[in-house]
Amino acid sequence: MRWYCLNTNTHGCRRIVVSRGRLRRLLWILLTLSAVGLILWQCAELLMNYYSASVSVTVQFQKLPFPAVTICNINPYKYSAMKEYLSELDKETKKALETFYGFSEGKSKVRRSVDDWNSTGSDFFQQIPLLKVEDFSRTATDLHSGQKRRVEGSVFHKDSSIVNSGDSNDIIGFQLCDANNSSECALYTFSSGVNAIQEWYKLHYMNIMAQIPLETKEKLSYSADDLILTCFFDGLSCDKRHFTRFHHPLHGNCYTFNSGENGTILSTSTGGSEYGLHVVLYIDEADYNPFLVTSTGAKIIVHDQNEYPFIEDIGTEIETAAATSIGMHFTRSRKLSKPYSDCTETGADIPVDNLYNKSYSLQICLHSCFQKAMVESCGCAQYAQPLPAGAEYCNYKKNPNWMYCYYRLHEKFVKEQLGCQQICKDACSFKEWALTTSIAQWPSAVSEDWMLRVLSWDKGQKLNNKKLNKTDLANLMVFYKDLNERFISENPANTLVILLSNFGGQLGLWMSCSVVCVIEIVEVFLIDSLSIVLRRQWQRAKKWWSHRQRGGTGTAQAGDLERQGHHNPVCLDEDLPTFTTALRLPLPQDSPLPRTPPPNYSTLRLETAFSEQLPDTLELGQH
Repeated sequence: MRWYCLNTNTHGCRRIVVSRGRLRRLLWILLTLSAVGLILWQCAELLMNYYSASVSVTVQFQKLPFPAVTICNINPYKYSAMKEYLSELDKETKKALETFYGFSEGKSKVRRSVDDWNSTGSDFFQQIPLLKVEDFSRTATDLHSGQKRRVEGSVFHKDSSIVNSGDSNDIIGFQLCDANNSSECALYTFSSGVNAIQEWYKLHYMNIMAQIPLETKEKLSYSADDLILTCFFDGLSCDKRHFTRFHHPLHGNCYTFNSGENGTILSTSTGGSEYGLHVVLYIDEADYNPFLVTSTGAKIIVHDQNEYPFIEDIGTEIETAAATSIGMHFTRSRKLSKPYSDCTETGADIPVDNLYNKSYSLQICLHSCFQKAMVESCGCAQYAQPLPAGAEYCNYKKNPNWMYCYYRLHEKFVKEQLGCQQICKDACSFKEWALTTSIAQWPSAVSEDWMLRVLSWDKGQKLNNKKLNKTDLANLMVFYKDLNERFISENPANTLVILLSNFGGQLGLWMSCSVVCVIEIVEVFLIDSLSIVLRRQWQRAKKWWSHRQRGGTGTAQAGDLERQGHHNPVCLDEDLPTFTTALRLPLPQDSPLPRTPPPNYSTLRLETAFSEQLPDTLELGQH
């Protein structure tokens, strides 16, 4: 067994024999026996799996969590309730339309003279003057004063959703100037007067709404009873208790189904339109603001319960007098963070405060970053975004320069000059619902009469035979098309396990090296080397101390030299010395050479085993 251990290629057995010290031998015995035990266990498992001929069948039934669905009326506030706040603005807007295009409500198409307009005065046009710009020139006519002026500063042309098919010379726009420096101005032009007047109206509208308290604005907007007529989920009836209200600056009161605020998130185990969310919305087209919104219907957004609904950015519009079916596919995505990508896990490493109190997203970071820059540059917050701590929304009275500052800042933001796009990062994990929308006419011509009567009865409008109009209603269905959840994740192509496996394969292929071999290398080149260095340092320290005890004089005694160790250049291996190597052992220095003792000649005498000499020997002795 000893010979086998000394001559085998299995490193563990050899180390058991050649290791010095009981502790080392015991450790190598334990390592070797453990390796043998693991090999036997793994081989037994492989043989059992091979001969079992088993198969693996997985059947999984899952329930998908239903997302949060936020619904907003396109018209944020009831126009009848807002008239007292918007009466002056609406009056000036009608005057502008009469002056620009020569028409007004209930009157023939006759242009109003500028002098008649000047006699009434207008603070709105003094704040933001409307101009008619001559094409290919910097000459503009102030539609309030009728005077021509030279346009100084930058000119920005905004694309319009409505293309002007009339005279190309009639370009409408408005001018914004720095209140502290009247020479710093910017002209914003539109190819359509509709877009120019709407943008001009929205600026004054936001200025007015910023001065109204939140509690008042919530009362001016739609309640859940006003917006939601009927509700079903998974075939069961639901009501306003399943909806959570939150106030959006641009869309008024919005309502979120399955928000999860009460700690319960609804789920569905069946796909199809019969098992999703089904609501009928009351739009009330007659109470719409004619200058603020030009379309009728509602906006919805499907999102996770922890995400903020950016309905103004990615909301889906729902048409009135139609049934809108929205089928969903659910996808969860997961990306690796550094060093694989530049995403963030929670947004804690982003130097931007989250103003939305929701989980981090790229949109939240960008909007929060812009709002922070708005407060720092303009001294007030933009109305369409949450209010930072210690700040207030912009208005004419306290911040007469906010509009010019806002447009300048927004221009830098779009051109990525504010640094927000460089600071903000994508989230590493996110959920996404891919939507497929289909629309059908609703109600049908044959069922319109009785459905509107029944819905009018449910709404409580049964007096004087008054019934709802189908243009006031929108039918919405949101459901999973199937329950197949897609999970997209990034995995590192090279991990520590793969790296060690590759190293092990190369060492085993070219050097027949294993884990035990690596442990042996560590023992020899690290532990033994360290022990030799420490032993030398200890001997030097002892020598220095003994020299100091003798007073630092004299030479070393002979006994000290005898006690000092010396290297043996012959025994380079840890194997036990053979007879040949023993003959080559050098003698200690300063010691007499060993001499062979003289032979003891008495030992050379031959002693016979016989008492008498044999006869044949006598004859030989005589001769």
